[in-house]
Amino acid sequence: MDYAKWAPRYVAIAKDLGYEFARERRSADRLRALLPEAALRRPSERTIARIQGCEAVVVGLGPEAGAPPMHLLPPTPRSRVVLAADGAAARCLAAGLVPDLVVTDLDGPVASEVTANVRGALVVVHAHGDNVPALERWVPEFSGDLVGSWAGPPKDGLIDVGGFTDGDRAAYLAEDAGASAVLLWGFDFERPEDPPGPARERKLRKLAFAKDALGFLATQSPVPILEWRLDGSRRLFAP
Repeated sequence: MDYAKWAPRYVAIAKDLGYEFARERRSADRLRALLPEAALRRPSERTIARIQGCEAVVVGLGPEAGAPPMHLLPPTPRSRVVLAADGAAARCLAAGLVPDLVVTDLDGPVASEVTANVRGALVVVHAHGDNVPALERWVPEFSGDLVGSWAGPPKDGLIDVGGFTDGDRAAYLAEDAGASAVLLWGFDFERPEDPPGPARERKLRKLAFAKDALGFLATQSPVPILEWRLDGSRRLFAP
């Protein structure tokens, strides 16, 4: 998705949650300094090379979902790629499935994402206002193909194709990179793993924004955005 189309929606999210754009910029600057030179070259082209023309399965962390049962999908003349959202990479690896891409802000089981990177996954590392310590801890651990992203306009080797949380950012990435269709597996917007309390309420607000972001993508894109449900059915995503 074009950044100019997405940006007003992110501005509204940031205002609601009290995010300061200056902190986003500082985090992006730190990520840019930490990334190896090769990761800053042609980031969009490298993601497109992995996704264009393929059916993209985006894997979330919904309760009871586990790794996507790829063998149950009907045959297709097109290739398929798997994009794991943050901690979903661990679920995929546990099932013997190495994701093609991992989209992460480094707040999950990052060691699994490092492993996926070693095994060939392109990892898209996202900088935001409060994850500088995680960037400093983990970015040097990745030895494979990397791309950096942030919440501002694409520039200086970092991308922003839209989306807010890791899961919906992965869907935006797949759509932007030319996927023939996007299948959402393991997405749940109402049952966060956090225990009752302020953290859970904040998580629910973020999930509501994620659902809204996916609804916007589904209405704006010619690419079908589909829910792949636990019962095996697939339907167009509807917010």
